[in-house]
Amino acid sequence: MRRHHCLQSLLLFLASLTLAGATSAQQDFSGVEIVPHHVAGSVYYLEGRGGNIGLSIGEDGIVMIDDQYAPLTDKIVAAIRSLNDGEIRFLINTHVHGDHTGGNENLGNMGVLILARDEVRVRLAQQAPEAALPVLTYSESMTIHLNGEEVYAFSVPPAHTDGDTFIYFKDSDVVHTGDVFRTTAFPVIDTNNGGTLQGTLEALGRLIGVAGPNTKILPGHGVVSSREDVMGFRDMVLDVSGQVATLLQRNMSYEQVSAADPTAAYNAQYGDPDRFLRALYTELGGEL
Repeated sequence: MRRHHCLQSLLLFLASLTLAGATSAQQDFSGVEIVPHHVAGSVYYLEGRGGNIGLSIGEDGIVMIDDQYAPLTDKIVAAIRSLNDGEIRFLINTHVHGDHTGGNENLGNMGVLILARDEVRVRLAQQAPEAALPVLTYSESMTIHLNGEEVYAFSVPPAHTDGDTFIYFKDSDVVHTGDVFRTTAFPVIDTNNGGTLQGTLEALGRLIGVAGPNTKILPGHGVVSSREDVMGFRDMVLDVSGQVATLLQRNMSYEQVSAADPTAAYNAQYGDPDRFLRALYTELGGEL
């Protein structure tokens, strides 16, 4: 069974890579509008299609967090120019997924310095051209001092992927979480890219510890949130994973676990739980 499960995971991973490329190629981006929002201090974010783009803007130039899809780069740059006409100095990738790194090649060719964790470069190198790869990588943390802002990027345990980074704009008191935290859906624990349940809980716990009562949390997808929102999200993961563990102790199949609906209290808020439940099921020892 374990060999069959490993083969199934490999096939799903290869299929996901193909689907991701096809999905990006087939999407119509012509009607996408890039909307800027002020968060606090020097920090803004851009809403479009894909992950939220964080920005630190000031006289020294721009620090950019993630870049959505390649066909949106011109619109994204235009939206940034509507806020500030300074140089885009740095781009930090929060993780490997294409809705956060799709514009890397375009921005790299513009001379923007791309930074990310070591793991992100390794995974991007398997699927992207040289211009899209981070040129500076780190294993634990790094700090950029720009615009009177201390931009502190730090690694977290393997959560959404094995290359997740949180970026804390210390002076503005804003944290960009990448996709470890989101307000639009259940957590995505991408086990094919090294994500884990335990790391998700640890990363959310670290976020709760870093944030203060007034800290604004910028999720990978969704709206600006608070420390209390993150606590509620973490508690939901604990609740559902505890229920799934109990059901697994009864030797239930995935279909039986799904039918028991352990996410019932949260479905109205977060939508379809299937992908989340499948990840929990396998992470807690079940075999699909």
